[in-house]
Amino acid sequence: MLLHAIDRGEGPRTAVLLHGLMGSAESWWRVVPPLMERGYRVLALDLPGHGLSPRDPELTIERAAAAVVATVRSLAPDAPIDAVGHSYGATVLAEAVPQLGPELAVYVDAALALAGGGDRAALIDDYTRDRLVRMSAESLRRSRPFYSETDAAVEARAAERFDPATSASLSCGVDASWEAAPGSIVIRADPSAWVGEADVRRFEEGGVSVRSIPGAAHTVWYSHFREFTASLPELFGDRA
Repeated sequence: MLLHAIDRGEGPRTAVLLHGLMGSAESWWRVVPPLMERGYRVLALDLPGHGLSPRDPELTIERAAAAVVATVRSLAPDAPIDAVGHSYGATVLAEAVPQLGPELAVYVDAALALAGGGDRAALIDDYTRDRLVRMSAESLRRSRPFYSETDAAVEARAAERFDPATSASLSCGVDASWEAAPGSIVIRADPSAWVGEADVRRFEEGGVSVRSIPGAAHTVWYSHFREFTASLPELFGDRA
């Protein structure tokens, strides 16, 4: 499966961006320009069942990761890669890393674990209800006052294009977890509902740099854009 990509810039390095659940490649709209300014070609992908990418009612993290690898290698077969994944997209990235081979992997507010055993029909119902709420930009801005008008429009459009059946299949298998390789970076909201203190210790003991942004929302760059970019000089800092 090849995924839809927003492809911007012409730099010698490629930045791969993977959004969270019920998001889309457009969720990175504010992140893409500064990466381009720093010499990156940017590939922001719509994960399966999101945005303009194909649906897959039998989706697993492994299948999603294989689609990411196939898409990136078809678009940038030889380029050195840095990759950023948010939440669900971070979990997909962790599975993809051995084949994708990024020089830097960044995981945003994700513990890299997935609870299984879900009831497919119930999950589809839950996602369908959540999707309907999130399809309203006005509703999004009321519940997330830090959203700009563009943020809300982008996320409402992502919800409209979201396929509940594809994502429901992710949680119907067994519990699973992934490790971040030494040298990886975790950016977390502080406090975080997703990356707890035990997760921080686990990451740090594994040689992963954990960087916390106080008061940030789960989608960290929406609520704290400057703090997010400042926390990643490896990507957003000035290049010599």
